[in-house]
Amino acid sequence: MNYIVLDLEWNQCPGGKAKEKPGLPFEIVEIGAMKLSEDRKPLDSFNEMIRPQIYRKFHYRTKEIVHMDMEELQRARTFPEVAKDFLAWCGEDCCFCTWGPLDLMELQRNMKFYRMRNPLPFPLLYYDVQKLFSLLYEDGKSRRSLEDAVNYLKIEKDMPFHRAFDDTYYTAAIMRRMDWEQIAVYRSVDYYRLPSGREDEIHLNFGRYAKYVSRSFGGREAALRDKEVVAARCYECGAQMKRLIPWFASGSRQYLSLNRCPEHGLVKGKLRLKKTMDDRMFVVKTLKQIGEEEAALIRGQHENAKKKG
Repeated sequence: MNYIVLDLEWNQCPGGKAKEKPGLPFEIVEIGAMKLSEDRKPLDSFNEMIRPQIYRKFHYRTKEIVHMDMEELQRARTFPEVAKDFLAWCGEDCCFCTWGPLDLMELQRNMKFYRMRNPLPFPLLYYDVQKLFSLLYEDGKSRRSLEDAVNYLKIEKDMPFHRAFDDTYYTAAIMRRMDWEQIAVYRSVDYYRLPSGREDEIHLNFGRYAKYVSRSFGGREAALRDKEVVAARCYECGAQMKRLIPWFASGSRQYLSLNRCPEHGLVKGKLRLKKTMDDRMFVVKTLKQIGEEEAALIRGQHENAKKKG
């Protein structure tokens, strides 16, 4: 298996959201990638600009960040041509690595807009290197910019940032510095394509915690009535856990619970309700073993929620 370190640059409607093309909020204008071996050594590279078909002027924010001009892009090939070659270059046995969770979603959204067949596997698991950096070097929750991470690791900055290939170069350099054995289990799930039914729902066990991704529902109430969504089985042994604190709202789209497994102790449950692109809802549930200190925090949050009514 090879790693494909991917970065995209994209433009958006210069006239603002009200004038954007339905189904294409961001139009990809450059694909950059590096192919790494299993031991994260460089094997090959891919770098090509893309001629825009929809947004032929730069949005002012894009112009501030991306170091390219529209005349240069007019000499490039179109997205379907470039994307077809890029996917063939990736090969079948590969795992994508990106800085943050957006690139694969926008790649697939552009593919759909241009009516291209999506050959990527389902579920699409990948490495969010930004998240892995936080897990290794920080608190697991914070998210640094790519340049901040490069500075933190004292990697020489011999290329500019905010061009697709240059950003993949730095992302690959960060990957090579990482203790990969510590974080290789923590693959992320791409949410662009969701389970179509109960049989496709995603269950992943990362050791420290487990993740479940549901199919889509018509709304919040339907999601919270679903037995699998609200179930509390231990992800280590499968036992039904005792519900110490039932699910309660801890934000506009977040719910928490506190559970106890007879064998594995206290387990925190978290539900995050997310909107689909067609205004439905799906649920990402995580279960994580915790200690008494974190359990006390959940009890405090629950008491505050009850007081607020």
